[in-house]
Formats: sequence, structure tokens, C-alpha cells
Amino acid sequence: MKTYGIRELAQEFGVTTRTIRFYEEKGLLVPDREGQRRRYSAADRTKLRLILRGRRLGFSLEESAEIILMYGSPGNNRKQLEALKGKISEKRRELLDRRRELNAMLKEMDQAEKKCMNALAQLETTEHT
Repeated sequence: MKTYGIRELAQEFGVTTRTIRFYEEKGLLVPDREGQRRRYSAADRTKLRLILRGRRLGFSLEESAEIILMYGSPGNNRKQLEALKGKISEKRRELLDRRRELNAMLKEMDQAEKKCMNALAQLETTEHT
């Protein structure tokens, strides 16, 4: 069975060894030990990929952990896929709400900026007369 060292995984996924140890501390990765050396299984590698994907999708570590803990459960992975689909839908709604809020804020900023520019233009005109 192929195993991976901590530096090998860190390089592959573009993270620090400290990040991987953090996920270990949280109980998400459980490497075997050979003396002081950690040896990660293919399952640990997959879990790390899922953690990092969850992070890119905006999931909290707890949300990612919930899905990961379903990984490798007996039977098919329907439960995991349904949970993931639900979390993705929830994150999408949150992001769309934030986008609406940001668009509204940008519109207000545009209006405020235009008012400032008009006021500055008026000052320029009155100062030169």
C-alpha cells in the first residue's frame, strides 16, 4: 500500500507541513508513525484533498469534517454526496446574498463618488471666477 510523507503531501497540495499537522490535531488526518516520521495513507491523501476543496468552496472546517467523516462509511457514498450537494447549495445562496449586498454597496459608492466629483468641479469653477 502506497504511503506519503508529510513534505510530499505539502508539496503536492501547495500547503505547509504546519497546515497538515493542524488537520491532524483536529483528528481529520490520522497518519501511521515510523518513529518520528508520519506516513499518510491514500485515504488521508483523499481526505486532505476534500478538506482543501471544502476550503476553496468556502466551507468551514467543521462543515468539511462532517462530510469527510462520512467518507469511507460502509455502502455507497450517497449520504456523503447528498450532504455535499446540500452544503454547496447553501454556500451558493450565501454567496449570492453577499453579491447582492456588495452590488448595492458599490452602487452607493458610485453615487457618493459622483457627488464628490460634482462638488469638486463646482469648487474649481467658483475658485477660478
